[in-house]
Amino acid sequence: MQILRFSDLCAQGQARGQRVFIRADLNVPQDDDGRITEDTRIRASVPCIRMALDAGAAVMVTSHLGRPTEGTLTPADSLAPVAARLAELLGCDVPLVADWVDGVQVQPGQVVLLENCRVNVGEKKNKPELAQKMAKLCDIYVNDAFGTAHRAEGTTYGIAEYAKVACAGPLLSAEIDAISKALAQPARPLAAIVAGSKVSTKLTILKSLADKVDQLIVGGGIANTFMLAAGLPIGKSLAEADLVGEAKAVIEAMKARGAEVPIPTDVVVAKTFAADAPATVKAAADVAEDDLILDIGPETAKRLAAQLQSAGTIVWNGPVGVFEFDAFSHGTETIARAIAQSAAFSIAGGGDTLAAIAKYGIEKDVGYISTGGGAFLEVLEGKELPAFEILQKRARAA
Repeated sequence: MQILRFSDLCAQGQARGQRVFIRADLNVPQDDDGRITEDTRIRASVPCIRMALDAGAAVMVTSHLGRPTEGTLTPADSLAPVAARLAELLGCDVPLVADWVDGVQVQPGQVVLLENCRVNVGEKKNKPELAQKMAKLCDIYVNDAFGTAHRAEGTTYGIAEYAKVACAGPLLSAEIDAISKALAQPARPLAAIVAGSKVSTKLTILKSLADKVDQLIVGGGIANTFMLAAGLPIGKSLAEADLVGEAKAVIEAMKARGAEVPIPTDVVVAKTFAADAPATVKAAADVAEDDLILDIGPETAKRLAAQLQSAGTIVWNGPVGVFEFDAFSHGTETIARAIAQSAAFSIAGGGDTLAAIAKYGIEKDVGYISTGGGAFLEVLEGKELPAFEILQKRARAA
């Protein structure tokens, strides 16, 4: 993917003395008192900000936080807690600036945080008037927010159209490189794990991957629908009977290419959906009418793990069972550890996937962990993300 990279501009000295506008993703969870409960996204944004400061730029950073009403800033919408955490991580003052669209005071070597960008009228709908005003604030626009790359908004798309220079920050660049490595030029065999509660939410992803991958592993409620398609009983498990035809079509599309969708041969069931529900391993053909399938069985997990060990590339989105309940976590743990031990290049994304990676402590053993949920899914669907599109357009015009 041909894009201009901020790291290259800095290496060439082109950022010195320049006003740099960084769109970061600082949308972090907070408790009822406004305290940040998990700061991964803030920490992930630091390298780009440091890069700009070290290059001698005057640095402006902004992000959205939550779902504010345009034109109204409430205390709950404020980036004040983020500014405080950024200051700790950077070891310098990070003033928070409100009402910044018409002008920002910042000197080379300084950084300011611009208040929640989604408060600005016209941000969500990418109004040209707003985008043009924001573009005038800077010499270089840097998009380092993969989590919002699937949205064409003022700070993710519009400003990139009008800024003097538009480029990708190190985090966004790393995402582009990892996605290209996993999907555009993958080492074979290419295995994809797509799991979740409903086929309907990931149907387009499954169809898109069916044309690309050598092995499509399905899990969770999605696997139950595929089990129905294979003629297996699923009891009272979560499934979408009306999408059995679609599941069969995916299986046939894979088969036509000499690829496969492995169907579980054993499962872990319970009578109720509860952490303390007794777990029973059963052959897939022996699921009773009152059973709930809450995990893949050990035989299936072992077989899938062996296949992942021999993969060249692994794309992982979603745990294969109710991993939050220990009795039903073994399938996901087996898959996770197989990915960690595999020599394959692996890329993982999605909130539940990241939670599983953290639970099993395999962060350092996954090739690349994507920071974007919705954006990662849209890439898997084969969509071109607006942020990628505009950066490529600007790079071609440069």
